[in-house]
Amino acid sequence: MKIKSNIYKFFRIIRNITIGVAVFVLLFAVVVFVTVEQWASKEEGKLPVKTAVILHAVNENLVPLDIEIPNFVRGSTGRSTMVRETVEIPVRDGSEITGKVYRPNGEGPYPIIMYYHGGAFLEGYGSIETHENIVRALAGRTQSIVVAVGYRVAPKYVFPTAIEDGYDALLWAYDMAEAWNGDVSKIAVAGDSAGGNIATVVAMMSRDEGGPELTAQVLYYPLTTFQDVALPSRNVYDSGYYLLSRSVMYLARDKYTPEPDMWSNPYTSPLEAKDLTGLPPTLIITAEFDPLRDEGEAYGKKLSDFGVPVETIRYKGVMHGFISFYEVMYRGNHGLQKSVHYLRTAFHDEILYEPYTVKVVNIEDGKETLRDQLEAYAMAGFLIGKQAFTMLPTQYTLIK
Repeated sequence: MKIKSNIYKFFRIIRNITIGVAVFVLLFAVVVFVTVEQWASKEEGKLPVKTAVILHAVNENLVPLDIEIPNFVRGSTGRSTMVRETVEIPVRDGSEITGKVYRPNGEGPYPIIMYYHGGAFLEGYGSIETHENIVRALAGRTQSIVVAVGYRVAPKYVFPTAIEDGYDALLWAYDMAEAWNGDVSKIAVAGDSAGGNIATVVAMMSRDEGGPELTAQVLYYPLTTFQDVALPSRNVYDSGYYLLSRSVMYLARDKYTPEPDMWSNPYTSPLEAKDLTGLPPTLIITAEFDPLRDEGEAYGKKLSDFGVPVETIRYKGVMHGFISFYEVMYRGNHGLQKSVHYLRTAFHDEILYEPYTVKVVNIEDGKETLRDQLEAYAMAGFLIGKQAFTMLPTQYTLIK
């Protein structure tokens, strides 16, 4: 009888523990769900859960922007067939700037993509290191040579240093093409944010100075004017919560273009250019929650007005810089893949002119969205647990 009694007590303890764990898990799940709903509910609108969780993590400094994504999250790409090298690029003042070149390890000939990173034209806001994941992905997915240009930035170097560095890098890459098995008849420029500005200005400079004829330009959420233009997105999404603030935009203008007469120069503000004819076919990708959204789309309209084939796509539910999160954000990967498809088409076929429209991509329910949601709640649970752990008294933590 005593043995039976002990067995009964044992299973009762196990039952109570199981119930306790189940209740804790259920309560924690409720806390996570309610918390994520709070993160997603903003005055500007309801955010998708993955966007809300990533923005919360970044804005609360819970994860660094340049975090290395584990392979089990982003998916293993297998053995790389790309050659990566750091290079020194000569520029017109006799000095050199640093760049990185990704190129296929084969006979080619391969297309060439010049990539200009974002970062508000300012030191400490972006570099060829912080944008390496985009460069690596473009090279691998398009099977192209991609040159990431480490142009010089403000406050030490003001306009026009950055764009001159960018254009000089294009000329250098053109001369280096044969050594890389590159195809000089298939050269594109690409960039994000401030880098999108530089990419399209480099295209203008190449047109104006008789440089290489470009096949395409891909502009991710580009800054297109330093003028104080009344644009709704600048006012609605300028708090900085969506990864770009009005204060940073003004700082960029003050440091990169310190003289007001620079703000209307077409090489700083391509939206103000009087002539955009002759620029290459263009893909512009914008984000719904981004102060630069409207000026990117307005630039697409102006390019189209001058006869340039333009495709403009606005992604709903995402913020400035979302392409950089393509490894953990389905919408980011979707946008990146769209640009890959556009570049492949431009390199191998003719892109025809069509009447201008802004295509809105709204990714609704589906298995990818469900996966994003499940991953988002799992990420939120980790972040909430991490915050709770850091709030414990020191004597309860494992590491003192």
